[in-house]
Amino acid sequence: MKYSIIIPCYNEEENVHDLIQTLEHSGNKYDIQWIMVENGSKDQTRDRLEYECTDKKNFTIAYVDKNRGYGYGLQQGMKAAKGDYIGWLHADMQIEPSEMIKFIRVAEAEKGKKLFLKGKRRNRSVLDYFFTDCMTLYASFMLRTWIYDIGAIPVLFHRSLLKHMSHIPYDFSIETYVYATAKKERFDVRRYDVKQQERQKGKSSWNRGFVSKIRQSKVIMQDIVMIRKGKQVK
Repeated sequence: MKYSIIIPCYNEEENVHDLIQTLEHSGNKYDIQWIMVENGSKDQTRDRLEYECTDKKNFTIAYVDKNRGYGYGLQQGMKAAKGDYIGWLHADMQIEPSEMIKFIRVAEAEKGKKLFLKGKRRNRSVLDYFFTDCMTLYASFMLRTWIYDIGAIPVLFHRSLLKHMSHIPYDFSIETYVYATAKKERFDVRRYDVKQQERQKGKSSWNRGFVSKIRQSKVIMQDIVMIRKGKQVK
């Protein structure tokens, strides 16, 4: 089977070299299409991606000229995806790409089954667990299905899930939407422990501390109301 793994890159010039090198040496046993989304960066991410991906046949670059959100970037990657399974990772290297290879091994063993695989983050701060638990309770109540650690990656799912996703959010609530859709459509949802490490290079585009977490949580809570109503989140 073929796997299309999307990695949105927004202002990640410091991580691009290490990321591409790691991906290039990961999963040589499998047919992986690495889709690097240049998600409207304001630094030199685009130039770095073009330089690092030159002549690498398993790498595709999708371009976004103006950043419209994490979810929007993932959507552009989905348009370029050719795999039987589609998934994504972050570019910040906090979750090692080797974790995705573990998911691919599961999919290989299941022979095309309608799987939805998602990480369960470990090694996190008490504050992070607090926000995650609060969002778990709110989202599960609003969407009438138990979903937890919603923002965890990697994510990998059978491409047949795409036909059920007509209002994919443009922001981080894409994680909630896709997860809830997989449960609604009775995909075989499985969660696996993954180790989250500290970011070594670059800075998060949104996570700058307690206030930013409050702000982000408020946005996602509003988005969940829109998802429940079946409306597009932009």
